[in-house]
Amino acid sequence: MRDRAPRNSGSTLKMRDIARHAGVSPMTVSRALRQPSAVSEEMRRKVDAAVREFGYLPNRIAGSLSSNRTNVVGLIVPSIRNSLYASMIQAASDGLRANGLHLMIADSGHRLEDEEALVAAFLAQRVCGLILHNTVHSKRVRKLVEASGVPVIETGNLPDDPLDMAVSYSNFEAARAMTLHLARLGYRRIGFVTLPVRDNDRSEERRRGYFAALAELGRPADESLVLEADGGFSEGADALVRLMNAHPDLDAGFFAGEVLAVGALFECQRRGWPVPGRIAIASFDDVDLLRHAVPSVTTLRIPRQEIGKRSAELLVGRLQGAPADRIRLDLGFEIVQRESS
Repeated sequence: MRDRAPRNSGSTLKMRDIARHAGVSPMTVSRALRQPSAVSEEMRRKVDAAVREFGYLPNRIAGSLSSNRTNVVGLIVPSIRNSLYASMIQAASDGLRANGLHLMIADSGHRLEDEEALVAAFLAQRVCGLILHNTVHSKRVRKLVEASGVPVIETGNLPDDPLDMAVSYSNFEAARAMTLHLARLGYRRIGFVTLPVRDNDRSEERRRGYFAALAELGRPADESLVLEADGGFSEGADALVRLMNAHPDLDAGFFAGEVLAVGALFECQRRGWPVPGRIAIASFDDVDLLRHAVPSVTTLRIPRQEIGKRSAELLVGRLQGAPADRIRLDLGFEIVQRESS
């Protein structure tokens, strides 16, 4: 008959109490709580069962976390509705969970003031780290982060002066590379449809990359070839029609969002415009929607899963005592040539 788990009288439960109840050594309990991946699944289940029965809330990186910090990492993305963030979030969550950390997720709605409120709320809840998709922040966010001392990862872009650590790719170089790629395929009049640039350095960097490519090609920087649009199917269709009406010689459209690109593709099909015969279409990010569209859509593949994985690794390393160096990790991108261009 198993011993009944003792009531917590207010004193801190000792590691040896958990170990005795689980039938393992205190060292095994410590290892299971600090780094679950370092013990067998059976051993992990025993320790977890004992922990639950005691109602014990372990500090899973106790040797590296301040005693007033939790084992929770706060992650803020611009929108939970955007499926592009799913693989990054999952990879980060997997990497953190393997080291006894948990992820708490919130969205800023693409607003700096909302990000500021969320950062303040996370820090008030004593998170042990932050992952921020934005790389443009209010002055207060910078002050809050600096004062807190928690490690921070930025994932949406590669800022010249990161808050702490940045793991991403260059939006500027990606847009520049795709514009040059379309030009090398023979397209002369390339329009660019970007997401709104307000409070969004990613969109601004992509816009700059597009114009940098035109300058390299010796082509004029025609502002009328660039439109801002929200990221829906109808907005993509409307943007394409506006560009075609303004520039009948337009032969390629580069869309800074996969839904925008597919919306434009649907509009071409509705109007009987052959793709790429009448106009080529290229996109940003590589998702199933682009792979299975007819025709399949040329795009930029961003390593979002790797961004999440490396972000978790860097956070865990910092919490385990790695030097507090400024890190700016560029994971690059890949052009995927398909039928639409």
